[in-house]
Amino acid sequence: MTAYLHLLTMNSSKTKFGLSKQLAKINKSSLTTSHSARNHGFIFDEHLTFSDQILSFSKSCYYHIRQLRCIRPYLDTKTASTIATSTVHSKLDYCNSLYHKLPKSQITRLQQIQNSLARAVVKALKSSHITPILRSLHWLKITERIEYKLLSFTYKVLTTTQPSYLHNLITVQIPRSTHSSSLVTLACPSTPSSVRITDQSFQYASSRLWNQLPASLHQPRINLSNSASPSSLSGTSSITSIDSPLSSSITPSLFHSMLKTFHFCKSFPL
Repeated sequence: MTAYLHLLTMNSSKTKFGLSKQLAKINKSSLTTSHSARNHGFIFDEHLTFSDQILSFSKSCYYHIRQLRCIRPYLDTKTASTIATSTVHSKLDYCNSLYHKLPKSQITRLQQIQNSLARAVVKALKSSHITPILRSLHWLKITERIEYKLLSFTYKVLTTTQPSYLHNLITVQIPRSTHSSSLVTLACPSTPSSVRITDQSFQYASSRLWNQLPASLHQPRINLSNSASPSSLSGTSSITSIDSPLSSSITPSLFHSMLKTFHFCKSFPL
């Protein structure tokens, strides 16, 4: 609805839906609304609950799980796990950062798909306790998979400043004391909107999740306070002023290994 606010003409052939308060501001006689619309294979519903998306790919996932069960007696565990990853986990992981902070009922539906898949891989009964099975397969649970994806994006932005559309959304927070200067933290923007989906966006989720990481995963390579731009007067500095604020001793492969270990411990606490 930004187009409406800036007095731009909306393309009625491409605009399908929007929030009810925003749709009320425009002339609906020239605009045909739809309950949902598909964009890059992902279904967006009018309330951004992603219920249509989850329902659609649930059918596809359970179809592949049934097919896997049929051929499972002829496969070893490694092959079965590979097939499961390529046919079902790939669907669960596609654009899964959009599922961040969805209602628990929606996350539970996603978790049930993964649980059914895991039981098919190890040939377990439907009544089998799922936690030991997921742990044995080294599969992160759904919530941790979502957080892992978001933090992987954040790490990429911090180390490469790409893609630019995500890089422009985050800023590194300048430490206010020497005690905190050993950590790279991100400035947490205030939430100016009452719309729930705003708090689920990358700009808000990335800073919140990044700042919750253990210190070993976000140590700076240099003292940020020594390379601060004039904007540091406000307490933040754009990450374009330095190549990367992260420790050069942590390679991308090591970071992602440590990140998965961190989330694995969250999925299966001792």
